[in-house]
Amino acid sequence: MATAKSRPNLRIGSQEKDSSRSSRPTANPKTSNKGASTGRGSRIWEYIALASVPVVLVLGNSMLVPILPTLKRQFGISQFQTSLVISLFSVAAGLIIPVAGYLSDRYSRKKVMIPALILYGGAGILAGFGAVWESYPVLMGARILQGVGAAGTAPIAMALVGDMYKDGEESQALGLIEAANGSGKVISPILGALLALVIWYAAFFAFPVFCALSVVAVIFLIKEPKRKEEPKPLREYVKAIGTLFRKNGRWLLASFFGGSLALFILFGVLFYLSDILEQKPYSIDGVRKGFVLAIPLFGMVVTAYVTGSVIRKNGVLIRLLMNVGLALMVVSLALAIWLNANLYVFIGLLTVSSVGTGLLLPCLNTMITGAVEKAERGMITSLYSSLRFLGVAFGPPLFGWMMGISHRTVFISVSALSFVALCLVFFMVKPGKQVK
Repeated sequence: MATAKSRPNLRIGSQEKDSSRSSRPTANPKTSNKGASTGRGSRIWEYIALASVPVVLVLGNSMLVPILPTLKRQFGISQFQTSLVISLFSVAAGLIIPVAGYLSDRYSRKKVMIPALILYGGAGILAGFGAVWESYPVLMGARILQGVGAAGTAPIAMALVGDMYKDGEESQALGLIEAANGSGKVISPILGALLALVIWYAAFFAFPVFCALSVVAVIFLIKEPKRKEEPKPLREYVKAIGTLFRKNGRWLLASFFGGSLALFILFGVLFYLSDILEQKPYSIDGVRKGFVLAIPLFGMVVTAYVTGSVIRKNGVLIRLLMNVGLALMVVSLALAIWLNANLYVFIGLLTVSSVGTGLLLPCLNTMITGAVEKAERGMITSLYSSLRFLGVAFGPPLFGWMMGISHRTVFISVSALSFVALCLVFFMVKPGKQVK
């Protein structure tokens, strides 16, 4: 059994439960005294509103992937300049996320999320005009602004889930967040390819519509719990974060590494698969390629939602599923070193790896959001999300570099990294029987 110091259910500050969490209802406060069916209906609408945020986040980036070759031709730019349309967005988001996390802890989650979504959508319109004008500087400036807006969306939604729910409802909602994120990844290449049939830059102008719907949902369907304590001064806040890492740094850093590596591998593998599908003998492109790329992502989405629904703060089950998920990634990616001649087998192996990711991420989300007090939750989830964004940003270019060496280099590298993550999680992440 893990010692008290190694369990990730410790909290900084008072060892008692956050009074705001223990006293708040598990459903919308306005519906807690009504019938059970009304409470369930309230939670469903809250879940829909929360899920809209990660979906919008993913659409703003991944929906552009199918049109990048056309954008390259229209602008007359290099492959590297084309890749920056995706990478600079993710890097900007990764750098700003910790700032957004601090602001959400100091003020409120919705006061950060709503302006962030508006900026995200508004910059999307500017990016669309940059595409119409074929102005690369305007397009890139808009994409950087979108990255800044993205920093205040899904990462803050994860912290908000920790504020609104407890016990099994929290893990279920976090599983939904991860599944919504994956669902966005599934539909975005298909949707982007379909919109391109109208006109190649249609995706830029369609995206703000989705943003506007999410803004409305967050404003009217989510009731953020009121804060009973004044926000900490910056110096005390930073000291509290430092105390947290001194107490729980080993397992937190191992968890951060595991989560960011999982998304690095996921996006890198999709980049790899997207490339080989267009080559002979497959010659699969357009909407057909979008559907093929959706297969591994669909496996991750279903697994993530089911995992979030069943773990219910059970520390023993969380540890088991994390290690099983990473083991599936190690084995499937290692087998892909040799079993790549048959496309069906190869996609099957990548789907197994994605299922492993679906087992891992909801467990990490549950532990990380439950590890800290409400006052510092935004910063910790934001640091975690920042590393995930950077994993997404660097996956495709690093995979592209390894692809230039050989197929075996790609999968030897990622299977070895997965094995390192498995060892770190197995030896350092040891939750107690019940995660807070």
